[in-house]
Amino acid sequence: MTNSREMRELANRLLAYEAVASKASEQAESATLRVYEKLRQSLDVFAGTAAFQSLALRALTQAKSEVPSLWAAQVAGDGSLQGLGEIEPEAEMDKEQAGEYATGEGGIILITRLLGLLHIFLGGTLTLNLLRNAWPSANFDDRSPGNGRES
Repeated sequence: MTNSREMRELANRLLAYEAVASKASEQAESATLRVYEKLRQSLDVFAGTAAFQSLALRALTQAKSEVPSLWAAQVAGDGSLQGLGEIEPEAEMDKEQAGEYATGEGGIILITRLLGLLHIFLGGTLTLNLLRNAWPSANFDDRSPGNGRES
């Protein structure tokens, strides 16, 4: 089973990928919200809105126990995340540190918990397929920790 450290590394990779994509497209929402929405859309197609909403509620509840500022966030009936934007402003990319980004700890923990639940309930292979669907140009095939492969 993949451990929480590996899930956190995967969450960081996805957030970094979205931070770079955001800089290129100048989108206003946070990397955390973009990662969350891509996961929501991908799982919604596979298992439906109710399934994603259930996982998202559980992930948010777990994350709230670690990051009290997340108490302002809520999962809506359609599975979308409400209230995260007020507590996690968009992180700025430092051009001198290509590939590095800053995001709120709450966002990292929320995405980590959501990925962990996906892995528990769907398994590594199906979770990896969902990630490939959401991020078709990202490389999840290397053997580094957190790539979604089962050990």
